[in-house]
Amino acid sequence: MKESILNFAKQFSYKPEIINKDKISNEYENFILGGMGGSHLAAGILRAHNPGLNLYIHRDYGIPEYDDSFNKKSLFIASSYSGNTEEVLDFADEAYTKGYEVLVISTGGKLIDFAKENNLAYIQIPDTGIQPRLALGYSTIALASVVSKGLVLELQSLENKIIPEKIEKDGMELAEILQGKTPIIFTSTKNRSIAYNWKIKMNETGKVPSFYNVFPELNHNEMQGYDFIEQNKKLSENFHFIFIASSDEHPRIMKRMEVLESQLQDKGFSVNNLFLSGESRFEKIFNSLLLADWTALGLSEKYNTEPEQVPLIEDFKKRIK
Repeated sequence: MKESILNFAKQFSYKPEIINKDKISNEYENFILGGMGGSHLAAGILRAHNPGLNLYIHRDYGIPEYDDSFNKKSLFIASSYSGNTEEVLDFADEAYTKGYEVLVISTGGKLIDFAKENNLAYIQIPDTGIQPRLALGYSTIALASVVSKGLVLELQSLENKIIPEKIEKDGMELAEILQGKTPIIFTSTKNRSIAYNWKIKMNETGKVPSFYNVFPELNHNEMQGYDFIEQNKKLSENFHFIFIASSDEHPRIMKRMEVLESQLQDKGFSVNNLFLSGESRFEKIFNSLLLADWTALGLSEKYNTEPEQVPLIEDFKKRIK
């Protein structure tokens, strides 16, 4: 897995090709992406870069219950890295059966077969044997080539700007701090997808429980759960809080972060502040995600777990067949 992280920037040299491009138009008002796990993360990244993008994420069976007029102005994007995710196959089948326009993004599997059989537009991203959460360069460029073509060149420029090895030391140091702790990641609403990526990397690579929430909403509910008393102190005593912030946060969000950090420290909790670094918005996003990769890998090494595979998830898939 270490090699996959070190080689991550090379993914940005990818030049996606839309097969059967004539089957889709350039005039969609909306994009609806059906994807699960690592296969919808690219959509969150694009939304974090451009919150105004009309890109909707569906993480379930079937298609969203939007009205027919909305759907006819939309492109349904079925995204499954493996091509065998049953929820995404169901999404693609229902959208196609109802006569909506569909595009597929996958490395192969049943989903690419479905696209070929029905003469649908599709992008077959490189299958390098890595996990979806580590293939975000490929999947983000592929999705951008459909929903926001102007971002492709900006993403491709990251090949020479993202330097994973420079982040390794910080990630390993954070893993040292997090050993024996449960990471709780807090950030602003606009950086939600970054915090979510951190959470799943802790879960899948680090093999530890981890949770996230966003300001200002968490100030109205979740934070009260950490106001422990002696009788319930054990429920949260191993929590470690990670605050992720950027230089352009709303001043009141920064104030909320500062005050909550102080309150948590008064209660005896440990807190780390991480500031997004980089010249562009995409650099900031991917630098943070690489820090999460290194941290999660460091945790996996400390707990002597296998970082790349997800055996509990695979066992679950077998049991529900």
